[in-house]
Amino acid sequence: MDINKKTVKKLVKISEEASAEILKVYRETNIKKKKKADRSPFTLADLKSEAVIIKGLKNISNYPIISEENYKKYNKYQTKDYWLVDPLDGTKDFLAKNGEFAINIALIRNHLPVLGLIYIPVEKDYYWAIKGEGAYKKQKRIYNRSKRKNLIGITSRFYRTHEDELFFKKNRINKVITQGSSIKFCKIAEGLVDMYPRNNGSKEWDVAAGHLILNEAGCKIINLKTKKELSYHKGSIKNDFFVALRNNLEFL
Repeated sequence: MDINKKTVKKLVKISEEASAEILKVYRETNIKKKKKADRSPFTLADLKSEAVIIKGLKNISNYPIISEENYKKYNKYQTKDYWLVDPLDGTKDFLAKNGEFAINIALIRNHLPVLGLIYIPVEKDYYWAIKGEGAYKKQKRIYNRSKRKNLIGITSRFYRTHEDELFFKKNRINKVITQGSSIKFCKIAEGLVDMYPRNNGSKEWDVAAGHLILNEAGCKIINLKTKKELSYHKGSIKNDFFVALRNNLEFL
């Protein structure tokens, strides 16, 4: 499969269809939820979105698909190319009805993302990137050129930790905003904020699309354990703790 703007258009169309299913559930007065084995919540919207996305991806390629709802197949695939999908990133935000949830779709090749899309259903907005061809918000090129000295941090609305607070303090970040889901990566890519530490559990599908968007927008995502770039299909679906930040910054 060729990776180009036509591919992105197909992913946007798939995401629009999945978004329509998500929003049908979102508009319900009382959204029913269940808990997975790891105690994280999921809803009918997660399942409906996943069904649409998997069907759509199968129509455009023969690559395996690893999704949040079928990740038990993760270690089955010994392949260089596969789709990594979060059909509804930010389920807690979805349940809180704050609009801060997204669809994440990434194509992984040789352990790194080469195509990434983050679609925000409530706003009908999306961010995408192709490796080596830049990052975009819809059709507008984005790049973090900030030289801001009074740094702005961003953190999860529901997964903020004491370690995050220590990170902000150590790096002299006094202003911190909260944001749900992978949208945090988009804020850094646009240059609206500077650093996002994650000292709480996350999975590869939470990060992959945002990872590439960050890279193509002049930013980076660093494994706090190895001090190297995050990688994928490494034997565990879980990410090590990480920090996302613009390229011209270092952290303590």
